Amino acid sequence: MQKIKILFVCHGNICRSPMAEFVMKHKLASAGLEGFEVASAATSTEEIGNPVYPPARRMLNSHGIDCSGKHARQMTVQDYGYYDYIVLMDRNNLRNMRWILGDGHDMSKVSLLMDWTGKSRDVADPWYTGDFQATWDDVNEGCDAMIAKLTGQS
Repeated sequence: MQKIKILFVCHGNICRSPMAEFVMKHKLASAGLEGFEVASAATSTEEIGNPVYPPARRMLNSHGIDCSGKHARQMTVQDYGYYDYIVLMDRNNLRNMRWILGDGHDMSKVSLLMDWTGKSRDVADPWYTGDFQATWDDVNEGCDAMIAKLTGQS
């Protein structure tokens, strides 16, 4: 059986997209669901090589989720070809991703995380607000909706 490959993308790959990556991995493992490959990346180069931002790491850790070893990386054209789902945290990520990819890419595999919930809006950005709980709530809701749809449970 072929794996379903998901790439979560945000601006710096130190807050929202790694939170989504590790929440999704945790949910899939807890449910005993196999056949998924999950990763995350940035649209910018600003944080490349940096670990998950400490408040995001603390939020994950407080829920028993370990993200150690994760370092920010930028999305590539090869990623677009490799992953089945490119899941963005906000509309600015879409604009920046198009810049990385150049013209001519089919955008059918691209979505906003909150689109999976039926709420077409951005995931709360804790970088500016410091509200990691709102981000946690959005990421959990989005990951639950994705799992339900991808496993035929919704």
